[in-house]
Parts: sequence; C-alpha cells; structure tokens
Amino acid sequence: VQLQAYGGGVVQAGDSLRLSCAASGRTFRDSAMGWFRQAPEKEREFVAAISRGAVRTNYADSVKGRFTITRDNALNTVYLQMVSLKPEDTAVYYCAADDRARYAVAPTFSEGYGYWGQGTQVTVSS
Repeated sequence: VQLQAYGGGVVQAGDSLRLSCAASGRTFRDSAMGWFRQAPEKEREFVAAISRGAVRTNYADSVKGRFTITRDNALNTVYLQMVSLKPEDTAVYYCAADDRARYAVAPTFSEGYGYWGQGTQVTVSS
C-alpha cells in the first residue's frame, strides 16, 4: 500500500481542516487506517484510527469530540475532519495502514502499522 496524505495548511485557532490520505494498491479495504502526528521535538503520537469495515474508530483523548476519521473504500481514501483546531494541534500529520489488523480492530499503536505516508503539515496559529 502506498499512501499520499494532503490537505494540511496554516489556519487560525478555532478553524477546521480536512486531511485526506489516498491509498494505492489492492489492500486498502483490507487495512485498518490510522492518523498519527508529530510536533517539533516531540514523539510521534496516535490521533485516530478506523477499522477495515469502518465498524470501529478510536481517538486520542486530546482530539475526541473535535476530530472525526472516516474512510471511503470505493475511493481508497481515509479522511480526518478536524474542527475547533488548537495551537497544540500543530504537527506533521501522517496516515498509516495496517493490513494485518482484524476486521473490527482500529489499532492505536504505531508499531502495528506497516505502511506510512509522507506527512502533511498542519499549523494552527493563536
């Protein structure tokens, strides 16, 4: 699976953005998908994940109620809708695919993801 993330940008606090991650390859619909982010001088952290059949989603506590992950298997794309953005959301956002996850599992640990996109920068100014 090859992944291409896009949709980042510079926004004001309180604004919204939608990130997209387009996947190529036949295994997208058989993969759990996740979003992670890494801020400067910080460790990469889990943001959101969605299971293969979109029956389960998981979110980091810091984004619950503000971010929504969805997927469109027909378009081989996973989305991250972000609202009420905060300066602490500033980071490079990466999408990832786990083609070994079970059907209703949305993994939260980066170690399970075997495929990663190149990242897209999100900057939120106060």
